Amino acid sequence: MPRILAIDYGLKRTGLAVTDPLQIIATGLMTIESPKLIAFLKDYFKKETVELVLVGEPKNWDDTDTHATPLVRALVTRFKKEFPTMPLLLVDERNTSKMASRAMIDMGLKKKQRRNKALVDEIAATIMLQEYLGRSM
Repeated sequence: MPRILAIDYGLKRTGLAVTDPLQIIATGLMTIESPKLIAFLKDYFKKETVELVLVGEPKNWDDTDTHATPLVRALVTRFKKEFPTMPLLLVDERNTSKMASRAMIDMGLKKKQRRNKALVDEIAATIMLQEYLGRSM
């Protein structure tokens, strides 16, 4: 079965998570510098079969746009141009970074490890993907 890929896009870094081939478990894939994302995806899609890409849509609690929403919209536009046949779904990413930080504490990571923003982004993408899987079942 093909995988589902989740993208937690940011100005500097992008967290990526992917399902196993049976689409049961979400696992952090990596964090990549945002300007390198499209090139990475081109290579990744050649190696792995992906049936859906989730992109976290940043929104405030009152459903207004955040400062990052225009960045994500620009990514979506570019993604659709580069990968016109790949299905893409915007998903709510509210609170995923806070949940990722909480998860890092629960895992017993030291304070220095919890300051690693790249790890926070990867875990946030994983949480977003796992929540999607939970709703889809």
